[in-house]
Amino acid sequence: MIRKAAPFVAAVLVLGGTAAGSTVASSSATAAGNAQTIKFSKSDLFVEINDTDGDAGLQLNLDGEPWSTLELVDPSGRVLMDVDNGSELKSYGLTGLTFESAEPPFAEQPLSEFTARFPEGVYRFSGTTVDGRNIVGQDRLTHVFPVGPVVTAPTQGAVVPSSGLVVTWQPVTKPTGVKIVHYEVIVTNLGSGKHLSMELPPSATSAGIPREFLASGTEYAVEVLARETSGNQTITEVAFETG
Repeated sequence: MIRKAAPFVAAVLVLGGTAAGSTVASSSATAAGNAQTIKFSKSDLFVEINDTDGDAGLQLNLDGEPWSTLELVDPSGRVLMDVDNGSELKSYGLTGLTFESAEPPFAEQPLSEFTARFPEGVYRFSGTTVDGRNIVGQDRLTHVFPVGPVVTAPTQGAVVPSSGLVVTWQPVTKPTGVKIVHYEVIVTNLGSGKHLSMELPPSATSAGIPREFLASGTEYAVEVLARETSGNQTITEVAFETG
């Protein structure tokens, strides 16, 4: 899907209430000076590249004790995101946050521009919990992007029997030094939207799709995703039909 690129702005979110003025106070300013500091249990910031569509996006998976404010700062100190829970959510708190940025095609925003916006280095999370403690986390973003897996079966536009399918791909070994931690295979029925997903070890080069998932005369898409030790991941997509 082609999405229009938007100029970068720091994200300011006010959940369940109304922003006061045009900015949200930094979590460090609202936290008590001697408050206990705890850590997020998960702070995973990474890049996903779709090798077939030719685009890239920034993604986040964050988890921890209930928090009411959150700030994300890049390695240069630039605030990328500022979240302030309002109204009921301020006292109730959020424990997790997941986002995916827009993914403008490389024709509109080349990968070099994307990496300039989101440089390598340590990104820091800081906030306050609903009971007034500081909560912090960090993750290192890299520009090590695995090449897209080469899917050898099915081929683009192939017609395969509905009695069963084995998805195969070549192991991802580039760029030099890349270390794949797992593959993920996702098969989607393009008519119903139902999908089947399976995570496989880095040694895997094939995945059998149960015949119960495949209906005859139906269009499907298969994605093979390679995730690198840094967290960055690259997807290759192939469309096929069943006979």
